[in-house]
Amino acid sequence: MTLLHDANGQLRRLQATCLQLARAFREWYLRPSASEQRGIKLLREWLSQAQLAQFDANNYFEVIGCHTGKRYRICHGNGANIVELDDHARPTTGWCFVPGEHLVAGDVMLAQKIALETDERGALEKANRFM
Repeated sequence: MTLLHDANGQLRRLQATCLQLARAFREWYLRPSASEQRGIKLLREWLSQAQLAQFDANNYFEVIGCHTGKRYRICHGNGANIVELDDHARPTTGWCFVPGEHLVAGDVMLAQKIALETDERGALEKANRFM
């Protein structure tokens, strides 16, 4: 009986160690890279106070197009992450436009913000539209 009890104790300790290692690996794997952290830091510096509050609460922020005055929601991501909103803040159309180079999400979102706020028509001419 004690041999079985000792084996069960060792098995429990081994399981606990494996669980600890799995959690540590998951945390390491999900940790944003240094470039991703820099991209988000730069984006946050360019957001207005209202946009920053939205981003912190919802992982998106809204911008107003410079030509039409339409509202767009830019969600965290690298593409297909812009939604045009109606007057009741309901999504109507999706837009996808990204820089030509591979960039981290924060940098892409900043480029999208600047494009919509300074050259909305030019940005949407190049964008892919989706429903």
